[in-house]
Amino acid sequence: MTTQAKKKTRVPIHGVLLLDKPVGWSSNDALIKTKRLLNALKAGHTGTLDPFATGLLPLCFGEATKFSQDLLEADKTYQTVVHLGVSTNTGDTEGEVIETNPVNVSEPQIRAVLLRFMGDILQVPPMYSALKRDGKPLYEYARAGITLERDARPVTIHLLEFVSYVAPFLTLNVRCSKGTYIRVLGEDIGKALGCGAHLNALRRTHVGHLVLENAITLDALSAMAEDQRGHLLAPVDALLSSFPQVLLSDELARRFLQGQRLALGKEDVTLPEPAGRVRVYRESNQQLLGSAQLQEYGVLAPERLIATS
Repeated sequence: MTTQAKKKTRVPIHGVLLLDKPVGWSSNDALIKTKRLLNALKAGHTGTLDPFATGLLPLCFGEATKFSQDLLEADKTYQTVVHLGVSTNTGDTEGEVIETNPVNVSEPQIRAVLLRFMGDILQVPPMYSALKRDGKPLYEYARAGITLERDARPVTIHLLEFVSYVAPFLTLNVRCSKGTYIRVLGEDIGKALGCGAHLNALRRTHVGHLVLENAITLDALSAMAEDQRGHLLAPVDALLSSFPQVLLSDELARRFLQGQRLALGKEDVTLPEPAGRVRVYRESNQQLLGSAQLQEYGVLAPERLIATS
């Protein structure tokens, strides 16, 4: 008889868990820990948070992983504290200080500078990032003391709200498009103010329509009874709730699940307006079948399908 503990058999569970990621954990480490706590067979996260950052990290399990790309593409909202006058080589608290400058700025000056970063802007990705060059993440080059040229990329800052300024700490709320680096935004604001800066804190509060208020911490999840943890999962279609729904008859549902494009008329279903992305259900039992593109003239093109029994 072996003394080694018997390994648990992972089980297929389906849904979305909103995790409040703690500081010091990578997104992948938080995913692995949560997957173990739920004894889940398949899981994935929906875009990384840096280890120094905290806040909303939606985790997808089972069939929900098919829709994780939607959250990667979604707008994100953060609260951040920018430390003016001190620059680090990573743009956050994890790096080494490379420059310090006196901070002589007023609130009106700060507000004027913030206006310059609203809307569509260009950002140069940081060297300390997971973007890859020749198969290697940029942070590996950075750790080796190598700096590579990076092209500026377009991003959109939908909201850049002044919250408070208690020198040298500037607190902001930011809502931005995918691909935005808040570290770079903080550094660029510091440069525009003439003093440099890095992020002292970063907390994500929204991913698309998902909100931090509904998230659970790892400590709270660990403290729960094992058979209760799965009840925290939101259903798979929680990721699709912003899309209009289409209800199909049993026959149309069968054809849809076979990947067939369906030419729908008003006599078949009620079609939303305008055409675009939709979530599709079987009308008889309200079962989610997947997502689709509703095209012109009522053509429903399957996109991502749910495995059904």
